[in-house]
Amino acid sequence: MTYRTILSETVDDIATIRLNRPGQMNALNTEMRAELTHALKNAGKSARAVLLTGSGKGFCAGQDLGDVGRLGQVDLEQTLTEEYGPLLAAWTDCPVPTIAAVNGAAAGGGANLALAADICIAAHSASFLQAFARIGLIPDCGGTYWLPRRVGMARALGLSMLAEPITAAQAADWGLIWEAVPDGDLQVRAHQIAGKLAAGPTAAYSRMKTALRSSIGNSLEDQLRLEARLQGEMGRSHDFKEGVMAFLEKRPAAFRGK
Repeated sequence: MTYRTILSETVDDIATIRLNRPGQMNALNTEMRAELTHALKNAGKSARAVLLTGSGKGFCAGQDLGDVGRLGQVDLEQTLTEEYGPLLAAWTDCPVPTIAAVNGAAAGGGANLALAADICIAAHSASFLQAFARIGLIPDCGGTYWLPRRVGMARALGLSMLAEPITAAQAADWGLIWEAVPDGDLQVRAHQIAGKLAAGPTAAYSRMKTALRSSIGNSLEDQLRLEARLQGEMGRSHDFKEGVMAFLEKRPAAFRGK
């Protein structure tokens, strides 16, 4: 598939997807959502890690308001269900590790797309803004799910209701993202993380995501059963045997993953 709104390439088992509408701050229109969903699904099949970033000065400004047509005719429920839903599923259910490298402003759905990555890092000049209240909406793209789980209810409500931007450093201090780095180091650091994860036990990473996300709604008893089942699967895997042998032989492990 030829893409018009994103760039995608896979090098050394790392799929790098770049939102590529810099003139519109990489705002999400219908075409970009479809292309990004397609690219993420393919990347999850072929790569061992997926890195998402933006072109130009911004990461993603969220929904392209120029793409919604006449406001009185917009069905936001349908758009979220039919377009954003598959996109977020392709991103959050990706079978390999996902990394967001936020190179500039991340607003609205763009911010929440970044937060849905397994690991999110941001340049010091980047910012995060839950802009929805400014146009009379609630956070979407998973924002109401990720925010309270990352920063607690008080900060989730403040971010949502006040609709004020926070810096990358503040986001890192709050635990909203993994880390903030100097602007010139962002892409190098993102690829370092992606490379480490791509060389790691990706099958175990996938099960980590399942277990950690399930823990939010599980009782301790249910969580222990889930841990036992997933650990049993990994205990029968090549990667477990390889990891133990590599440790005993004092050499790097050659994980197969997936």
